[in-house]
Amino acid sequence: MSSGSSFVIACVGKPSAGKSSFLNAVTEANAKVGNFPFTTIEPNQGIAYYPIDCACKRFNKSSQCKPRYGSCKDGKRLIPVRMLDVAGLVPGASEGRGLGNQFLDDLRHADALIHVVDASGGTDENGKETKNYDPINDIEWLRFEIHSWVYNNLLKKWPGIVRRQVATKTSPITVFQENMSGYGANREIIIRCIERMNKAAIELDKEGQDSEMAIPGIIQKGGSSNKTNTSTSLSSSNTVLTNWTKKHLHKFVSIFLDERFPTVVALNKIDRSEADKNIIKILRKYSGSSKTDPLDGIRQENIVVTSALSECFLKKLKDQGYIKYTAGDEDFESHEEDPTLKKADGRTFDRLEEIRDLVLFRYGSTGVQDVIVRAVRALRMIPVFPVKNVTNFTNKSSSGDGSGAAFVDCVLVREGTTVRQVAGMVNSILDKQYAGAETVGGLQLGENDVIVPKKNDVLSFKLNNSSR
Repeated sequence: MSSGSSFVIACVGKPSAGKSSFLNAVTEANAKVGNFPFTTIEPNQGIAYYPIDCACKRFNKSSQCKPRYGSCKDGKRLIPVRMLDVAGLVPGASEGRGLGNQFLDDLRHADALIHVVDASGGTDENGKETKNYDPINDIEWLRFEIHSWVYNNLLKKWPGIVRRQVATKTSPITVFQENMSGYGANREIIIRCIERMNKAAIELDKEGQDSEMAIPGIIQKGGSSNKTNTSTSLSSSNTVLTNWTKKHLHKFVSIFLDERFPTVVALNKIDRSEADKNIIKILRKYSGSSKTDPLDGIRQENIVVTSALSECFLKKLKDQGYIKYTAGDEDFESHEEDPTLKKADGRTFDRLEEIRDLVLFRYGSTGVQDVIVRAVRALRMIPVFPVKNVTNFTNKSSSGDGSGAAFVDCVLVREGTTVRQVAGMVNSILDKQYAGAETVGGLQLGENDVIVPKKNDVLSFKLNNSSR
């Protein structure tokens, strides 16, 4: 059974922005923390937790809910999510500067990105201490580096790609799926890219041909007297790519990055006084960022203010018995509110009050859990609860007295996933011996039925030549 998710969320950004601290805040990983470039040489991995409303509460089974992985308390379930801390990027990494393409290659393993940004402006583009640095630069250049990495690789291969497509009459979907697979692209992602590119091509065609944007080695077809042949739309399965220019490639890569690497920006170090003006500036710039064509790949709803070090401090004091606190809470309880807790010394007490004033009361939380929530939602994930028995929700085939552990398993799947696809995700035996599925009330489901939350998200699978 899956541990909860089959996807990976990567923390990226420049050195000393707080990436390792963020990973420590959301996981139990022990990433090395330091205030100098290349602190994290190899990617650090860990497990974060995505909070959901568990099905156990819906069916009054909270007392029996025993997750195989993660936890569940009073219907609030925490699902494990794999995290990756990618070594710090610097401007020019796509050209080999710093540790070069090693950073970018690590991103191939990621499904979504969390870009940790030093909102205080206290570190420059190389991660060295400074004053009054504009963190908007970091958002822009990170996107530029990833874009350059993909675009330059694609541009080098483009003449050969076009020649082969013309000779074999391969569909654009197949062409791009073959050539973007190295970045983890699947057919679904390419189809979404092409749908968006068709709309963008209409505007690019209106601008007309630009000889300076022509791609060397490509003989363009058509002319001013033949409007049909100069179209760059991919709406037809036999459309050739000879009329694409560098502008088209740039646009396609931009769309591809939006779809392949949805990004959440964590504006970190919000407890520092210099952060306020930068946060306002950043929110103002991206306030109108479109969902369909986001500026720098950033959607407004995916910008979150955070204080990773505050979360780390609160977690530590909770573990030591000084406070009661749950990630995402707007406040904590200390000895002053609950005498059963340990009493903090003066220095620790002052630090707690500082976090209350500068972070919790001002922003409502440390923000780190909200970042995880936004990243998972950006991937359009929904929870599914595989059980053996849809009457008592246990993993026992017979009804029994219903006293067994309920809702042991939960997996996150993408919106649009079908019942049969879920079976394959749960384990290979279900996929090979699949004979049907049912949901609550004994309702039989078709293998192509799409999973809908609270409708058919509790599943029991039937097997050929076996019982489940």
